[in-house]
Amino acid sequence: MLVSLGTCFTSQIQFENTIEAFCFEIAALMKETEMKRLNMGTAMAVCLMAGAAGSLPAQAQTPATPPIHNIVLVHGAFVDGSGWRPVYDILTHDGYNVCIVQEPLTGLADDVTATKRVLDLQNGPAILVGHSYGGAIITEAGTDSHVVGLVYIAAHAPDTGETEAGNGKLYPAIGRSAIMKTPDGYAYIDPKRYHAEFAADLPTDEANFEAHSEALTWAKVFTTPIVNPAWKTKPVWYMVADADHIISPDLERMYAARAHSRETIQVPGASHSVYRSHPEEVAHLIEDAAAGAANKS
Repeated sequence: MLVSLGTCFTSQIQFENTIEAFCFEIAALMKETEMKRLNMGTAMAVCLMAGAAGSLPAQAQTPATPPIHNIVLVHGAFVDGSGWRPVYDILTHDGYNVCIVQEPLTGLADDVTATKRVLDLQNGPAILVGHSYGGAIITEAGTDSHVVGLVYIAAHAPDTGETEAGNGKLYPAIGRSAIMKTPDGYAYIDPKRYHAEFAADLPTDEANFEAHSEALTWAKVFTTPIVNPAWKTKPVWYMVADADHIISPDLERMYAARAHSRETIQVPGASHSVYRSHPEEVAHLIEDAAAGAANKS
């Protein structure tokens, strides 16, 4: 209340004179009523603080940057957006506006376009999150003006000219041989190996359902080079799945270090399906990103 007094006067001198008169009135009142819980020095200190508040420079009273409420989630290959449900539930409970991209998995350009279409629906800045191949998608789509931060969840983050397949050869993953291909060029995980290689920390029935409801992915997405990586200009947060069989954890750590991740979380024992098996940790990292991007350092 005292701080706002400064806006009620036409000049600083008028304000200071009023504060001085106010201080003497308090002192006289205290002396007259013999107040026991305060003394004269305390009263004068309060008044001095009020005067100092009234003369604070304008920038000190500038409100903090508004928090970021928009989160856009991008799934990876072989799955669809429904896998984000546990993370979605946590984030929406915490007050975030969450949208999930259902990209067609028909090509990197198509999937980036689908992601930007959802970004265009946001009413302000957004955190863009990608899992697995979704990391390549957000690496390209993250240049969109809505995006103020990138979160990679056990995801690829290639540089200009790099491909997922090429980086995967540099850091071979244990279960990559489980990836099969249809005669017309679409990739999928061998259902018999899905649980062990893609989702080892999910319940058997859940992993088996996923294995028989895969979203087949055009195989050439894994050999399409990145053109303009957003992580070079946007802040990054990264989660490493420590027992990932689809992307080598060493490759994930390299991606995080190269992108100068502001916060890198390693989840012990987590499979490639870490976004489903550890939704609390994933949601917490996303919320950290929202807070960190809002308070740029």
